[in-house]
Amino acid sequence: MNMKRLIPVILAIALTLSACNLPSNAPATPDLASTTIAQTVQAALTSSAPMATNTVPAPAITTVAPPTVAPPPTRVVPTATSTCDIAQFITDVTIPDGTVLTPGQAFTKTWRVKNVGTCSWTPSYAVVFSSGNSMNGPATQALTGNVNPGQTVDISINLTAPSTPGDYTGYWKLRNAAGVLFTQFYVQMKVATPTPTFTLPPAVAQVVLNAVGSESGTVYEPGAGQGIPSTVLAGDTSTNFLARGYLSFDISSLSGKTINSATLNLSSCSAMQNPFASLSGIWVGELQYALPLDQTDYDVAGTGIVLLNSVPGSGIDVKSFVQTRATEGRARFQIRLHPAGPSDLDGQADYLTCNPGSVTLTIQYQP
Repeated sequence: MNMKRLIPVILAIALTLSACNLPSNAPATPDLASTTIAQTVQAALTSSAPMATNTVPAPAITTVAPPTVAPPPTRVVPTATSTCDIAQFITDVTIPDGTVLTPGQAFTKTWRVKNVGTCSWTPSYAVVFSSGNSMNGPATQALTGNVNPGQTVDISINLTAPSTPGDYTGYWKLRNAAGVLFTQFYVQMKVATPTPTFTLPPAVAQVVLNAVGSESGTVYEPGAGQGIPSTVLAGDTSTNFLARGYLSFDISSLSGKTINSATLNLSSCSAMQNPFASLSGIWVGELQYALPLDQTDYDVAGTGIVLLNSVPGSGIDVKSFVQTRATEGRARFQIRLHPAGPSDLDGQADYLTCNPGSVTLTIQYQP
């Protein structure tokens, strides 16, 4: 109840009670009820505190803010400008279109391109693989040096042909410093298994030389006191003197040639008695003696080729010796036949004899 409306009611009650107790001669005795009411009124008038009321608080209202959604990131798709970065393909320097390579063959592809844009290409520019078959090439390769507008440049990358036969194409582009791609070019080639080829040996010329009779003959040891006969003898005489035979072949036409083979044929020679046994064999050696043949050639140093124990029935390989003389540019290839041991002193002639015109030297060479 409102406090202002309660006070008049209290006052009215108090006045009524006081009228019932008019003044008398008896001393005034305070009435407990009146006193109580008066105190109540006074307390009500002096109290500044409002009376408690049972107030039901209003329910709290919670406001939920909608979730904040971040805006999607901006994706920048690089695109080539219309005038800054433009390349013009000029030509294939290597591996033109359709080149046939073997499986797994390594090669270098080079394109020649021209900068027809308005911007210079610096080492921050690169050639990058775009699509197709990469042929084991690099994903990116920086350019070297600067390429100013109007200049041309050769761009090379190392590639490897695929291992499977077929037709292959790889596409490449240029990329500027900002990552913008421009101008595409390609390598186009064919992989094929090579067809077996047969290489024929080079043409070989052959020459058959007979010993030169006027340059061949026999030289006896000095004590024999004999001249230089044209018959070739190797052994000892009936007077137990040793004889050495010489054969000379004209190889002047082979100077500097490559010798494929050279065979000395002594099968036309014959033996008197058995010089191979009684004189410990007959040496075939190679040497260079001065012409004309004379007594001083008896002890010329030579190189042994083979020691015969019979008349040879097949050719003797003298290729390395002929090659040495041909490389030196010598005009003659010369052979000496001589007994391996001393005379057997039996008073009989034991020798190997040859007719120079029947002894042959067969040579195959590169013409």
